[in-house]
Amino acid sequence: MLGKSSSTRTDLAYAFSQLLCEQVYSVLIANNDSSFERLKKELSSILILGLGGLIAICIVLTFAWQQANAFQWIIQAGLIWAFIAYRSIKYLNLNRANSRSHLYSNLGWGNRLTLFRAMLIAATSGFLFQSWPEGTVLSWAPGIIYFIAATLDRVDGYVARKTNQSSMFGTRLDTICDALGLAIASLLAVGYGQTHWSFLFMGLAYYGFHSGIYWRNKQKLTVFPLPPAMHRRTWAGFQMGYLVVALWPIFSPPVTLIGGFAFMLPALTGFIIDWLIVSGYINREAVHIDRYFRRVAAFSQIFFQPALRVTIILILVASTLTTGFPPILKTETPWLSSLIIGIFAITSIAILFGIAGRFFALMLIALLSWYYINNPMQILDYWLFCCVVWSLLLGSGHFSLWLKDDHWLNRYDGT
Repeated sequence: MLGKSSSTRTDLAYAFSQLLCEQVYSVLIANNDSSFERLKKELSSILILGLGGLIAICIVLTFAWQQANAFQWIIQAGLIWAFIAYRSIKYLNLNRANSRSHLYSNLGWGNRLTLFRAMLIAATSGFLFQSWPEGTVLSWAPGIIYFIAATLDRVDGYVARKTNQSSMFGTRLDTICDALGLAIASLLAVGYGQTHWSFLFMGLAYYGFHSGIYWRNKQKLTVFPLPPAMHRRTWAGFQMGYLVVALWPIFSPPVTLIGGFAFMLPALTGFIIDWLIVSGYINREAVHIDRYFRRVAAFSQIFFQPALRVTIILILVASTLTTGFPPILKTETPWLSSLIIGIFAITSIAILFGIAGRFFALMLIALLSWYYINNPMQILDYWLFCCVVWSLLLGSGHFSLWLKDDHWLNRYDGT
């Protein structure tokens, strides 16, 4: 009797626990369903608002530009916005922290900013396959719109983290916007003659990389895991920065051409190495391969990156001795000329001693770009500009006095 009674109680407890689990699961499903419906309504509203924003821009362009150009603009921008809408709807169910978490009840400010950035990228695409708009204000429109989009790329992830609403949906949408923005801005810069057509390899590298992975999956070939690397997102951000400047009408070749080559070469090399890893030609997990990569990284840190800093200063000195002191001294505002020369000197010293090397490399790029607006580039200047860009991308390396800018980039961009 005792055995039967105990067995009965166990069966009842098991049945009760099963019923309780079913009730909890049904509540979770209902909550997820209601959350998904709210998400769909919010996303639909944002997509409609985005389309309205594009139409409003088109109306302004109709008065400021030719009607045929404005019509082509809205067609192209609308197609890109439709593509973004399709991808957003497809991945909306990923609006959760991870695969085991419940859906967020709203998109959150991080994702809303990303969608606004996507609308700006669609607006940038409207200028494709057309001549550069003329006029003091209109000629700046492509570059300024893409500049705002690139700036928001630094903000949306931060906002998502600060509001405790990071999501897989946001990560996927952010990647789509990064790749699409780079491709569109690259096409635009090439179309305007600001950079060489080979830079399209950089703009389309993401799509080529993932097309290769898709092909390997279809062929049932192994796709090997790609180890994390802090430089990937950082370099993508610098590519965006270059394209922003290349789309500003005050800059023109050869400085934009040389800049495109300097920014493209390391990034494309990284894509090729990553492809060799995922396709199995480089076994990144092998001990001897890992040792080789560590040696290359150590060589770069100890020898190559410090050598770049020294080379920058040597070329600056050689260029000054060859062409004379910069003509900017011969102006009607000597105080401004002296200030600029002083900034050149401070920037050069900071780079040489590795004091916030990346920050001052960026400042030197800005100063040189401004200087080359009215002064021709010589062969030495080509090498100088490339070395400064590579120092920006790689960092100061060893024997640097202050590396806080490196740490900041690795923390906020390399995540």
